Amino acid sequence: MIATLTSKGQLTLPKRVRHELDLHAGDKLDFVLKSDGIIEVVPLKQPAAKLRGMLPKPRKAVTLAQMKAAIRRGASGHDRH
Repeated sequence: MIATLTSKGQLTLPKRVRHELDLHAGDKLDFVLKSDGIIEVVPLKQPAAKLRGMLPKPRKAVTLAQMKAAIRRGASGHDRH
């Protein structure tokens, strides 16, 4: 498969590649340059389940009503530092 580089350094991945890798607009790719000159393209997609446990557990539970109230305060511009 062939792709053409534009004057701005952009290229369009062939449809077959996008389909096989399940890529969509906004997805990120990592280009890994190997010592033998081969470039490996790695989609930076992670299932949501892999994100579990990345953040510490809150010190105390917050109710849904408290979350909604905080969102309202943030959206209204009140309670900002």
